[in-house]
Amino acid sequence: MLRPHPAVLRRLVDEYEALAAAQAARGPAELNPRARDLAYTLCVSTGTRDVRRALEAAHRWLAAAPAPARDTAAPTTGQRMPATEPA
Repeated sequence: MLRPHPAVLRRLVDEYEALAAAQAARGPAELNPRARDLAYTLCVSTGTRDVRRALEAAHRWLAAAPAPARDTAAPTTGQRMPATEPA
């Protein structure tokens, strides 16, 4: 099974958990569309059918993921990527 990049998975988990916490603070109601989309994406990304299990799997995977590499190259300023022509 393919696994999402840890940075992508971290962003999905963080955004879902923030929306779920905000929703819980407002009281019981249906999840907003963005939270539903995130729940679906987390389930697909982790191969689960329940967002709770998806979050458990995501947290396990993130805990086991290597630390992100730090970019040691000096930042380039004023340079643009070359434009690509449409195929």
